[in-house]
Amino acid sequence: MASAKPSASRHSILPPISQSGPKPPVTFSSSITISDGAVLTGTNPILISSESVIHPRARLDSMGGTISIGKRCIIHERTRIGDMGSEGRLSLQEGNKAVTLEDYVTVETAAVVEAGDTLLGEGTVVGVGSRIGRGAVVGKYCTITPQSEVPDEARIPDFTVVYGNGMRRQDKRGVSALMNKAQRQQIDVLRRLIPSKPEKFH
Repeated sequence: MASAKPSASRHSILPPISQSGPKPPVTFSSSITISDGAVLTGTNPILISSESVIHPRARLDSMGGTISIGKRCIIHERTRIGDMGSEGRLSLQEGNKAVTLEDYVTVETAAVVEAGDTLLGEGTVVGVGSRIGRGAVVGKYCTITPQSEVPDEARIPDFTVVYGNGMRRQDKRGVSALMNKAQRQQIDVLRRLIPSKPEKFH
């Protein structure tokens, strides 16, 4: 008798990446790395600053407002930046800010950052399969551990570690300079590994 398949969590399976949808206006730094397998869609601007890396199958959706990605950010595969949420709750208005990522932010594989004036502070890492809810403001150098959830409109102080069970702790070891250096080194490697096709999105 065949055993039943385990049920999937809300983050373990994402819908296929699709190229359908409107083509957003984009402003790219000349030094970014963006795979032609990334998906950029929406009607509001998408801004990507210097030396940031966008992996294949990352999806940036600006239907809910402008997406602004700072310098030396890394957006991994199967992420969804600017997601409208399962209920499509966000009203569509030109000029909204969907998502802002400050410098040195990393959004790891299959993580979701929902639209709604959502902010990730400098140096923050969003772990694999995590969700950042609509309108959340996450401070600088925070760590959102894998499969964790930051609720809608939450305010997370600088240097906070968020766990999957909702617990938090402060981490003020003063390693921000080391983290930024490691990010630069990782970007140097990724720029050699990922063929960049920014012209596809203009």
